[in-house]
Amino acid sequence: MLETRYARSGNLHIAYQVVGQGALDLVLVPGFISNLELNWEDPGYSRLLKRLSAFSRVIQFDKRGTGLSDPVDAAALPDIEARMDDVRAVMDAAGSGRAAILGVSEGVPMAILFAAACPERTRALILYGGYAHFKSSVMDETALEQFMGVLDAGWGSGATLKSFAPRLVNDKRFAPWWARFERLSASPAAAISLARMNAAIDVRGALPAVNVPTLLIHRCNDAHVSPDGSRYLKARIAGARLVEIPGSDHPVWTGDVDRIADEVEEFLTGARPVTEADRVLAALLVARIDGAERLASRLGDRAWSKCTEDFQAAAFTAAERLGARCLRWDGDRLVARFDGPARAARTALALRDAGAALGLALAQGVHVGEIEIGGETMTGLAVQVTERIAGLAGSGEIMASSLVGELSAGSGLHFAARGVMEVEGRSHPLEIVLVVAEQHLEPAVPKKGPGPSLAVLTAREREILARVADGMSNPAIAAMLALSEHTVKRHVANILTKLDLGSRAAAAAFSAGQKDR
Repeated sequence: MLETRYARSGNLHIAYQVVGQGALDLVLVPGFISNLELNWEDPGYSRLLKRLSAFSRVIQFDKRGTGLSDPVDAAALPDIEARMDDVRAVMDAAGSGRAAILGVSEGVPMAILFAAACPERTRALILYGGYAHFKSSVMDETALEQFMGVLDAGWGSGATLKSFAPRLVNDKRFAPWWARFERLSASPAAAISLARMNAAIDVRGALPAVNVPTLLIHRCNDAHVSPDGSRYLKARIAGARLVEIPGSDHPVWTGDVDRIADEVEEFLTGARPVTEADRVLAALLVARIDGAERLASRLGDRAWSKCTEDFQAAAFTAAERLGARCLRWDGDRLVARFDGPARAARTALALRDAGAALGLALAQGVHVGEIEIGGETMTGLAVQVTERIAGLAGSGEIMASSLVGELSAGSGLHFAARGVMEVEGRSHPLEIVLVVAEQHLEPAVPKKGPGPSLAVLTAREREILARVADGMSNPAIAAMLALSEHTVKRHVANILTKLDLGSRAAAAAFSAGQKDR
């Protein structure tokens, strides 16, 4: 964790951090809320800051009344002009005479005013997801009042997430983090006052006074701020350049953060990053301990540390035995790379058993995609997608992209369809499947209650089961029913899972038994 320092702005203390030692200074002006130390817990945020700090000295801060900065009277938060003093105070404390200003979301209007009022201290402007007039680009009066109701009733529970990043509402890692982000960034009353203050923002009159190089970045389908907000800025800031990138989630640290960092670096330095990293196709596994925070609290620090150390040792042994090429342990989460998806999925099954032996339940994700590797690091959209798939998994579950199933033919693994997931930059949703280990027939053990029933199967699954009972192969069934072989294979896997059967032979026997009733 970086050292958090304080700059004096009037009678208040403004928390700030300095990241990197690049040749140019880059001041990051945050959006609605922020918390300098909590931000680093999110992989996307830390990735963005590491990329930016590779070519610049990043100076980031929490606005007064938010995060780690001094609280202020929630009923009388300072206006946007007063907040410009915080930027100046932080630059002075960090020893920065002139810097590029990166304004994010609600930080964009403040960055615009600072550039117009202090051109001698502004090297360039980068404005992400921004606007000049709140009510025409973010929310009208009706939407604002609805948002205020959400703040009043649900602040601290993550209730605002759907307004900023709707794709991540069901992400089991990101959603709880966002709830903490709300609680630790502002009080409910401060959040409401901030929203009221933001709603009054109108810096359209200052745009002609901006005379520094300006880059605008906006996601094409931004859920919180209309892309028209940045288009308006481009038309009225002399020489401004607008880059629209794929995506709908608003926070700058979600989605393809590497693309954003690339655009900023090229704008400020004149060149895209030069890297020795290789781009390869890899199978990725993310395994996280479900309910880690709750377990740590219940066990206590010493017992929890011993438990995670034991699991890490067992996990590394299993992963290396199954061919892991790169392993990373982040306290309660393991990330690994493999040459093949079946190896990644089998490792996930082994980790589930290792965790269960220690009383730990895992939620895991497996995916196949292109990544960049440099030394021991793995980066790229595929890594973030795997993180999100793991976020969809419940306790004890292993979720995977459908490509994992398609590339694992003959592995003895089964895959059951579990819906779809939207992915930034993809024109079609990504199909998600549940990984199920191949089950072998065991001596029959009487079970209490009724046995499996055909009623749990869909009409198509019952039709395919009948063909299996006739002894037909998957290709033959596919040809008869005009389906792809992959679709038939997926249906067969679903049938075995729903009926709790171990093989096609068991399914055929079950079907025959139903006919005899």
